[in-house]
Amino acid sequence: MPDPFPIAALPSKPAPTCASAPRTTVLWLQTITLAWMLVELGVSIYAAITAHSPAMLAFGSDSLVELLSATVVLLQWSPKMAISEKNAGRAAGVLLFVLAFLVAAIAIGSLLLHMRPETSCSGIAITTAALLVMPVLAWLKRREAHRSNNAALAADAVQSASCAYIALITLIGLVLNAAFHIAWFDSLAALAAIPILLKEGKSAWQGHLCGCC
Repeated sequence: MPDPFPIAALPSKPAPTCASAPRTTVLWLQTITLAWMLVELGVSIYAAITAHSPAMLAFGSDSLVELLSATVVLLQWSPKMAISEKNAGRAAGVLLFVLAFLVAAIAIGSLLLHMRPETSCSGIAITTAALLVMPVLAWLKRREAHRSNNAALAADAVQSASCAYIALITLIGLVLNAAFHIAWFDSLAALAAIPILLKEGKSAWQGHLCGCC
């Protein structure tokens, strides 16, 4: 069965200069990503605060990391702040490790403090929307990354695919919590995302194919 949220593969060959990338398409993709991530981040934090949901806080953290990752890609074309593709790809990998740490800390803290998340309609809505938006963005970024052999854009496609996976996991946790009112469902959803993030972070850092597909 094909993976509904295929994770991008980092280019295996040495990447050419960033000037060879189809700038217009990439810039549009990253602009759309930045705009969506700002919306996703705002709604996620609102939902996390109002519903006391660690899963939504973890999802919001993912949105923040994706926002930073998209910015890293854009910096490649900034005359004053340009960074190499190798460093940009590694930065994206580091962001994935940071996200895994944040998710673990939030979820474990919630379990230890016996937090009882409330039903979050806004959380369910934004994670459902992310399930529709992020796979499309990940596919488009992956396509452009292969066309331009751009490692940083491929790593950012991994981030977008990760967002779709985490949205699915978070949505399941939110729906189960809303239906059965069992507090640990929410934290379990957050913890379930950690192995995916660690595997993808290692892959992005090393520039290897992601093995989680």
